[in-house]
Amino acid sequence: MTTVADDVDTARRGVKRPELLGLGALVGAGALLAAVGTRLLTGPIAILALSLVLASVLMLIVVAVAGTPETRRKLAPYGLLKPGMLWLALFYLAPLFTLLRLSLSTLPSRFAVEAEFDWNFDNYVTAFTDFGPQFQRAFMYAGLATILTIAIGYPLAYVIAFRGGKYRTLMLGLVVIPFFTSYLIRTIAWRSILSDNGVATGFIDAVGATWFFEAANIMDNGRLINTPAAVIFGLTYNFLPFMILPIYVSLEKVDVRLLDAAKDLYSTSTSAFRKVVLPLSLPGVFAGTLLTFIPAAGDFVNSLYLGSPNTTMIGNSIQDQFLVQNNVPLASAMSFVLMFIITVFVIIYSRFFGTEDLA
Repeated sequence: MTTVADDVDTARRGVKRPELLGLGALVGAGALLAAVGTRLLTGPIAILALSLVLASVLMLIVVAVAGTPETRRKLAPYGLLKPGMLWLALFYLAPLFTLLRLSLSTLPSRFAVEAEFDWNFDNYVTAFTDFGPQFQRAFMYAGLATILTIAIGYPLAYVIAFRGGKYRTLMLGLVVIPFFTSYLIRTIAWRSILSDNGVATGFIDAVGATWFFEAANIMDNGRLINTPAAVIFGLTYNFLPFMILPIYVSLEKVDVRLLDAAKDLYSTSTSAFRKVVLPLSLPGVFAGTLLTFIPAAGDFVNSLYLGSPNTTMIGNSIQDQFLVQNNVPLASAMSFVLMFIITVFVIIYSRFFGTEDLA
């Protein structure tokens, strides 16, 4: 007759590779939860899958409690990862798989509610052929806005990091304050600023610089609103804090003694910045670029309120296909094309800047 002590001892000796057990439970639970979220498993089978997910969590807890300190040490990473993994499986992988399935489906009619999955790759062909200009404008506007945020945000982050002094916290607060206002309200405010009777147009007319802005294709027939420049200005303003904060974090870590050492070696201020500060701040520029370019490329609010039909971005087209045209398969395919292009951009961009110093 075995005792409780014998059972505990058996549990301790039975788990020879606890890390494999943790990995298997993590992957298996995530796959089951994603399958339930995508409705691949329904009814009693879905209930069974959820029961298995719960059982895997309890199993890890029991093995960790009954096991040796070494067993708990090896299971700890998987126990810490499991809540996040289950969350991502249900709220990221499941919707992503559903979107992929929809992108390969066909609507029987314009008024149909459910699309039929039939491996319809024509949706991707249509996304490339019919919406090429929208993709081009989205990436061009996002790229120009990203460049402008670097040009504006880097000097501002530099001043806050090296010259802010006791006002550093106040300056950072001023950078973050726009987030206290709705993104939509901020964009509509820019519509008022750039309108024909707005402050920006009135100032340009007052100083007689309309001809310059017309020559630079910033204004169109004396108007700022409903132009590509207005959309780019809106994107730049709305995403500027996402560029300033990462750059500030990188600059704040720079040891000022490195600059003193560079000057002791007869380096000028410009040379010290170029050889010391700029390389050390590139991880912040890299992070800020991603945080700015990726959401700006998929944005549709700025183009909707500040632009015109000639400035439509891919985000506007996706919104229209989803909510107006009810062409969910095509909208899903357009979304995947956008994600694919952005992913390729990020991979190529990271090859130049790298991510090893972001920590």
